[in-house]
Amino acid sequence: MDEFAQVLRAWRDRVRPEDVGLPPGLGRRAPGLRREELAQLARVSVDYIVRLEQGRARNPSPQLLASLARALRLNDLERDHLFRVGGAAVPPTGLVPRQVTASAQRMVDRFRNAPVAVAVHTAIGELVLWNPLWAALFGDPSSQTRLERNVTWMYFAGSIPVTHTPEDDEAYARDLVGHLRTAAGRYPDDPDIPQLIDRLLKASPDFARRWKAGTVGELRTSRKTLHTELVGNIVVDCDTFTGGPGDQTIVMMTAVPDSEDEQKLDLLRVIGLQQLQQRPG
Repeated sequence: MDEFAQVLRAWRDRVRPEDVGLPPGLGRRAPGLRREELAQLARVSVDYIVRLEQGRARNPSPQLLASLARALRLNDLERDHLFRVGGAAVPPTGLVPRQVTASAQRMVDRFRNAPVAVAVHTAIGELVLWNPLWAALFGDPSSQTRLERNVTWMYFAGSIPVTHTPEDDEAYARDLVGHLRTAAGRYPDDPDIPQLIDRLLKASPDFARRWKAGTVGELRTSRKTLHTELVGNIVVDCDTFTGGPGDQTIVMMTAVPDSEDEQKLDLLRVIGLQQLQQRPG
């Protein structure tokens, strides 16, 4: 067995289902994840996981390696080793971190079965991790491009099924621009940042006006109305937690306890989990 196949199997065996928000199940021969569970978490087919562990699949893409690293809860040293033995370049330093931290991953896992929409964004607003309720609210991000998953792009140049009060909308737009400018100062060597800014400047006069103002800032808590086809409008409080490792932002959307809005969120959570379980592996 080659090194890649060996460490992949070893790391799969050490991750317990409950560590990643999955039920333990019955009849397990080992405490670790089953292949189909790892495939579900990494969003690949079970057959591909089998071929990787048998050494029959070569040169996995960096995107797949990053997904495996997240699913297996690897630390930075383990992730770098996975990239090396997988034949890919180790993600360079000095760029916006896209590897989800272990604490952020645990946060998302723990809210898998609660009426709470949770997601993790990079320092420049790119969505990199989400729970089923988030996907049920905004569509499956795994089918979108990196640009389409960027919250600043979605707000200024795309579409997002969310509205605010006029005051909150002004504050949110200002915070998005300020957050991106802050990231540009922290990661001056990342080529993705000037590319994103240039595209936003060309696509949105509103962004261009705000960018010219020189605002620097971070995202703050706000109240939003989410518009859904299945259950109608849902009023939520959106809390953001920034400044942790990798400057990633954890976003949590919750409704008033025992309210109709919370009931709608819980219904969508169940729908989202059902869709995830029905997705072919």
